[in-house]
Amino acid sequence: MSNTAAPFDGSGGTNSNERPTVIQLHAVDKVYQTPAGDFHALRNVDLQIKAREFVGIIGKSGSGKSTLLNMITGIDRPTAGEVVVDGTAVHELGENRMARWRGRTLGIVFQFFQLLPTISVIENIMLPMDFCRSFPLREREKRALQLLQLVDLEDQAYKLPTALSGGQQQRIAIARALANDPPILIADEPTGNLDSKTADAVIDLFRRLVADGKTIIVVTHDSGLAKQADRTALIADGEIVNEYVAKAMPTLTAEQLLEASRRLKARHFPAGAMIVVEGKDSEAFYIVSKGTVEVVLPRANQSDVVAVRLGPGKYFGEMEFFHERKNQASVRASESGPTEVLAIRYPELSELLAKSETTRARLHEAADRHARENVISRGKRR
Repeated sequence: MSNTAAPFDGSGGTNSNERPTVIQLHAVDKVYQTPAGDFHALRNVDLQIKAREFVGIIGKSGSGKSTLLNMITGIDRPTAGEVVVDGTAVHELGENRMARWRGRTLGIVFQFFQLLPTISVIENIMLPMDFCRSFPLREREKRALQLLQLVDLEDQAYKLPTALSGGQQQRIAIARALANDPPILIADEPTGNLDSKTADAVIDLFRRLVADGKTIIVVTHDSGLAKQADRTALIADGEIVNEYVAKAMPTLTAEQLLEASRRLKARHFPAGAMIVVEGKDSEAFYIVSKGTVEVVLPRANQSDVVAVRLGPGKYFGEMEFFHERKNQASVRASESGPTEVLAIRYPELSELLAKSETTRARLHEAADRHARENVISRGKRR
């Protein structure tokens, strides 16, 4: 069974469960009509992002990243499903309300900066304030200068964007995205045209903004960049791969992760309910997706002892798969609250692992290690 680990805690030490959900997509489909027939760009997408999270959305070209981004920003509308951002049902907004809402709620950073070349840097930053009238006219230049100070470019305020380097222009674009003090910042391939040192500086800036209370979503095809985020969502063929499946089996390819996400079925248990019982026939491999489970070991003439607690992304059932097919311990939902686990029956797990020898070897190694730890734990508790 997997070692325990604390669930993602986010910035500032505040547990993510205590923060509100600011972006929620539920059962979102997007179908485009083409001469060749209907094209499903998104299929039944569910995605939740909480306040002050730094989330990377990754996927290959054509995977659906841009379409997903367009759903969140209201640039396009879903064929079916719901998109709620900062409490607003974006899919229900009319065009007039959409532009104002977007200007106040979202800051968008583009790969190619999209700064107007014929006006100064500071005028570029003031444009969103002019459009939304979010600050009094006499305060806008002062705010723009404060934002330039934030990105360490105050001395470039009255130059034209074309006089600056690519990295400087990208930081100007971030300052412009922050002009109306939006709660959410979305960056589309923000480091795609930057060298590695400048890209690292941009990511450091994003982290500072998250620490100051912003929610940031970075859309990229670069898995290395996405790893800089606190959490990643992988999209493949228009579907979101379950993040806890990816965490439990990171050596699967994107296509294999998508297959695993489809095969794993959610099972729900109330607080304290038994999930598997020691000595009973084992039938499935489990990944924790919500809440916490407890691995419990019996003691003669004493109450059971909790050997380990497993949070989201951790797994159990791998020892039984590779060994005797009898549950080596009991596992129950934590008394602190309900639990959701994702289960895949062993025959289906065998089919999946047959396509990834690396994942099979990794799980087998974990099963052997945890079996040894189990024997040691039992010896100590006699």
